[in-house]
Order: sequence, then C-alpha cells, then structure tokens
Amino acid sequence: MNLNDHCSISFPPAFETREIETNGVTIHTRVGGQGPAVVMLHGFGTTGDMWIPMASALVAGHTVIVPDLRGLGLSLRASGGYDKKTQSHDVAGVMDALGVSRADFVTHDIGNMVGYAFAATSSDRVSRFIPIDAPLPGVGPWEQIVQDPRMWQFGFGGPDMERLVAGRERIYLDRFWNEFSLHPERFDEARRQHYAELYAMPGAIRAGFAQFAAFGQDALDSKTYLAKGKLTMPVLAIGGEAAFGTMMATVMRIAATDVQEAIVPDSGHWIMEENPVATTKLVAAFLKS
Repeated sequence: MNLNDHCSISFPPAFETREIETNGVTIHTRVGGQGPAVVMLHGFGTTGDMWIPMASALVAGHTVIVPDLRGLGLSLRASGGYDKKTQSHDVAGVMDALGVSRADFVTHDIGNMVGYAFAATSSDRVSRFIPIDAPLPGVGPWEQIVQDPRMWQFGFGGPDMERLVAGRERIYLDRFWNEFSLHPERFDEARRQHYAELYAMPGAIRAGFAQFAAFGQDALDSKTYLAKGKLTMPVLAIGGEAAFGTMMATVMRIAATDVQEAIVPDSGHWIMEENPVATTKLVAAFLKS
C-alpha cells in the first residue's frame, strides 16, 4: 500500500521508493539525487513525508535519503527493537543497501534520538549532524523534561491505551499538532488527514507508543555514549522559536564539542509545517559551510 498514490503529499519525481530489508525489518525509504548524502529522520506524529519541502530543495545537489522509522509510516511494524540504538542499526542497513558510507544527518523529534545513537556509535559515518527541536534521553535536562506534565505521552502506552486510541487516532494526533505548534493552522488539513490515515494503519499506534516506552533504555544508552566522549563532527542545533528554542543547543553542547545554534523563527515544534522555508534555509547553509 502506498498512500502517496492517492494523496497530494508526495515526493517529486526525482525520488524513487525502496523497501529495504535490514536488521529484521523492512524500511520504507525514498531516495533521490546525486552528490553528498543527506539522511533525514522524522519523529512521532509525522513520517518521512514531513521532509518533502526540504528534500525537494536539496535533491539538486545531494543524494537525499528519507526513511520511515521502524514501525511508523510504511515501514514494517516490528514487534520490538524501538530503542534508538537498534533503530540506528536500521539506518546503517539502509545506508549500506544504498552503498552510502557517510552522510550528513538532518533529524527531528524522535529522529534526533536515532541520529544521536548513530552518530555516537558510527561517528566515522556522519559528516555533520543537524538535530531539530527535541531532547535526547539521559542528556542534560532530560529528567526535568520527563517530569513536565505536558509530556504525559512519554508514559502513555500499553494494550488499554491502544484500545482507547483505536479509531480515534486523529483526535490523539491533533493534540500534538495543536499544542506543540505556534501556528496550528499551518499544519493543514491535508497533512493531518494524511498522517492520521498512516497512524491508523494496523500496529502503527502501538509502534508509536513503543518509541516512547523505550526512553528508559535510550537514556541508559546515552549515558554509555557520553562516558566514551562527546561527538566531534560539526553540529547545528536548531530549535523552534516557540518550542525547544535555545535548549536544543544547550543539550547538544553536553553531547558534542562543535555546536552552532539556530532558531526557526515564527514556529513551534512542527518546523517543516510551520516555517519550512526558514528551516530549509538554515539546513542548506550549514550543509554548504
């Protein structure tokens, strides 16, 4: 099934779709262009489709690789492996299948956590790292973030919660899109319908809950990475002006030695829906630097 076949939210013709079998799962991946590789990782509430505006802009000069994370979008609903270290192995397998030894990483939300696990365990394969608007489990202010009542979804999951959300995925997701944005109206109805349909597919919400449920293990893994030293590749830490803001750089300076910071103006958490032009400009400039 390919929802892009009947949805206006689709990658341009320069991209092909690959179903890449690796690490016990099948990862739905879009690939396009030629040149230095860029891997883009999404988070909860979206899929790799969030990157369409940026991928379309970068494809002229880069090999752009956009997977759906394990269990989300059109990737396989695995029964386990939602810790971010395992998912970083998924990404490594995608790169291997495409013959890509090294890439820049552009990540958002839970994608930040997968990207950090990859950069910490395979630093020779990451040229630059651009994490956007989400914390890293076990790093810096993580414990305070976990205790924030606005982050109740971190502990929400299990069979009963799956039954509560079943058939109401749109209601559940609207909460994230509305509360974590400065301009909810910019997360338009077409995108909401598109993602709600994807997250209503069998097993998708369970996989979403599993992403959060793995945070305890992710925090332990992060502490192991930190004990071995900081990331040394150039990092651009981007926050949404009305969301994580400068805290993104604060977090990354604990985890990396070479950190620049940037803000997506006039935006909350959903940077590619609220201000894709400014976000793309920041990323493209850093990739050229």
